[in-house]
Amino acid sequence: MYQFLTIIIMTCTSFAFASELPIQVSRADIGSISSSYTDTNATAPLPAWSQLTDEERKVLAPLGAEWDALRPWQKEKMLDIAKDYPKMDSQKQHRVQKRLNSWSRMTPYERENARVRYQKFYSLSPEKQDSLRKKWAEYEKLHASEREKLRQSNDYDPELE
Repeated sequence: MYQFLTIIIMTCTSFAFASELPIQVSRADIGSISSSYTDTNATAPLPAWSQLTDEERKVLAPLGAEWDALRPWQKEKMLDIAKDYPKMDSQKQHRVQKRLNSWSRMTPYERENARVRYQKFYSLSPEKQDSLRKKWAEYEKLHASEREKLRQSNDYDPELE
């Protein structure tokens, strides 16, 4: 598999050097390349939506329509969540359901953007993370019209982007 990816990346970079154009290969590109590549040493395929247990389908219901199109690593992560779900208290279960619903409504671009923001946030110092959490809490306390005004203004914190 890595040999295949190396060939693709080398081909892309060779083209870039030949044409003097910058080349960018994002994680999303590599993910789509690797997911379309069939590895003969791969473990058994992950279950289709119809093969999930009733409990798993109940927890993962927001992703039902797109389950069969998810990448293997995404399915594994969601199955782990479904496995841990019964052990969660009701508040955590509610949060999981809320997040799965919002995640299922996002476009692939929005999802990738959310992943990047998540990684960026957790790469910050704990003090900066606390500061941003406080700012977010203050923002959430604002009335909807005030939040809309802030979103429309050009006065925003670039670290939140």
